[in-house]
Amino acid sequence: MFQRRLRTFIAVAAIVLLAALILTLTAPRLFTAKSRIMFNPSPEQVVASQSVVPDPPAVSTVIDTEVEVLQSRELAQRVTDQLQLQKDPEFNPFLREPSALDRWLAGLGPRKPPEPPASREQLEARGRGAATGAVQRGLNIRRSGLTYIVDVGFTSRDPQKAALIANALAEEYLNSRSEAKMSTTTKANQWLQRRLAKLEPELAAKEAAVAAYRARNNLLSASGATLAEQEISSYNQQLAAARAEEATEQARLDTARSQLARGSRGDDVGEALDSQVIQKLREQRAAVSAAVADLQGRYGPRHPDLLKAQRELGDIDRQIEEEIHRVMSNLEAKTQVARQRTSSLAGSLGAARGGLAGVNAASVSLNRLERDAQVARTDYESLLARYRETSSQAALQDSDAELVSRARTSNAPSSPNVPINISLGVVLALVLGIGAVLLAEAMDDSLATAADVERKLNLTALGSVPLLRSVSSRRDRDMAPAGHVLARPLSVFAESFRTLRAVLLHGEFGGVRIVAVTSSLPGEGKTTVSVCMARSAAQAGLKVVLVDCDLRRRSLNQLLGREPDVGLLEVLSGACGLDQALLPDVSGAMLLPTAHRQTVHQDVFSQPAMDRLLSALSARFDLVLLDTAPVLAVADTRVLAAKAEVVLHVARWRKTSANAVDEGLRHLEQSGATIAGLALTQVDFRKQQRFGYGDPAFYYGQFKGYYANG
Repeated sequence: MFQRRLRTFIAVAAIVLLAALILTLTAPRLFTAKSRIMFNPSPEQVVASQSVVPDPPAVSTVIDTEVEVLQSRELAQRVTDQLQLQKDPEFNPFLREPSALDRWLAGLGPRKPPEPPASREQLEARGRGAATGAVQRGLNIRRSGLTYIVDVGFTSRDPQKAALIANALAEEYLNSRSEAKMSTTTKANQWLQRRLAKLEPELAAKEAAVAAYRARNNLLSASGATLAEQEISSYNQQLAAARAEEATEQARLDTARSQLARGSRGDDVGEALDSQVIQKLREQRAAVSAAVADLQGRYGPRHPDLLKAQRELGDIDRQIEEEIHRVMSNLEAKTQVARQRTSSLAGSLGAARGGLAGVNAASVSLNRLERDAQVARTDYESLLARYRETSSQAALQDSDAELVSRARTSNAPSSPNVPINISLGVVLALVLGIGAVLLAEAMDDSLATAADVERKLNLTALGSVPLLRSVSSRRDRDMAPAGHVLARPLSVFAESFRTLRAVLLHGEFGGVRIVAVTSSLPGEGKTTVSVCMARSAAQAGLKVVLVDCDLRRRSLNQLLGREPDVGLLEVLSGACGLDQALLPDVSGAMLLPTAHRQTVHQDVFSQPAMDRLLSALSARFDLVLLDTAPVLAVADTRVLAAKAEVVLHVARWRKTSANAVDEGLRHLEQSGATIAGLALTQVDFRKQQRFGYGDPAFYYGQFKGYYANG
């Protein structure tokens, strides 16, 4: 892969390396100066109290935070103002004359309308902002390993400016830390003093309010359980029991009502089952019912004894029904009593709670007053203690960082670093060159080897037809492929067609006579393959006929240089006989061309005449080759492919994409054609050695001595 993409690799790598060289040689010379700041991990403490601005521990996260502070815009702006860098053209682009490149780039863009002149204040603000940004871009702040030291570097075209700005930035940072601590401590003292002056009268007023309330309400204690609380607890228990009893009675009543609503006579109601009266009435009813049954069987329906027994039975039923009504009325009465008891207890509980609220109202107010006084007392005492501490710290503020090394002027430029730039350019050139090779390979969807055919198309690779100029001598390079097969029958070019014929006639599809040769797209060499295969077979002693089935291009006529008067269409229409249309070839093969006529609009290949013609040809010849049109261009090929015994599909080496071939094969399979396999055409055997490791063409240099190519 690398060998065949060597030109791509060299071109990309050379461009990248040349760009690196140009950038390195044209880059301005820059100088870097560096000062060093050390953070003290254990600052001195004169007083054992917490500072208003405590020194953070010198851990990695804190030092990394300070590195970010050193790169802040506020600090850069203070250095800009201190050194008046907005007046320096190196930092203020508005003071510089535009370069030729800037003027050229400005001329490429659209012309902008002239802006109104800016005021002096606006110009100064723009210059100050631009200079501040330039200072930020020139900074190089980094921590030295895992130490407590931070390097403050600055890069400039002037080595003296670089050292001056690096030192100014470090000093400004240290001063800002000390000023910040001092300012914060002073502000804290002032705030504490004002707060204490406000809290002192508030505390006195709240303590006086507590004492006055105790005296006015005669409250010695507001803790413990009172009688009202005990009474509420008792009512709560009774109310819970009453609600449970009410729920039980209501459930019994609802159950009985539900049974009656479903059509029950009340015999299965729980309370009716437990009633002694109903049980006795049921016993009487059973006896009378037995007597009625006996009398009905003994006498007629109008017998006096039977009528008397029936009246007695009805009277017992009414008594049972009345007793059930009394049971239901009793259930309703019990439920109403339970409900009234619950309501009474709830009212008593509410009254007791109201009494407790009145009793404890004074205690609640007292607790509130005491809490307010305690909060005020705690705030006042804590602020007073803190005020005394900060007052003693105001004059003892010291920075936890110090400048341990000042920046010095350097005469050696820090940029560009030629060795590093060239090394990086070489590495980048190699990486991008290899990437370009891999990208070109990934985007290459063509077919180059038999392995590509089998892997991408899942199809048998029948062979490769070489590009004639890649395997012939100089004197034969201008010879036509069809003539070369006759003139050089022992050449590797002619051998490729004998290989195709052997695979088709003696391989998996041995015994076939009708072979259709087609391709997915035009210009892939299918007509050349058809003619050369026909001549090669004729030289081997086979009876061969080649039929030109490309009605639009008539490629066979163009290749052989003949323009017949009658041909395939005349045979199919019956205008002439087969023998009249057949033409002999110099190789001994027979040709059935297509005469020059107007375009045929009807589908001639699907007619019975075409079937009869193919039967006649297969009976007279050992091999019938059908030179068809491209599958994706003309629908006639799908019809012919289905009539042929096998189809030979050809694709141009490294030109036709696998997707196009796959689409053509799909159309052939849909038409019911039998695809023998695919052959690659116009294969450059000299270049093929870079693609087909393991492919027969890869070993062409070793076996080409077996052929007579010239």
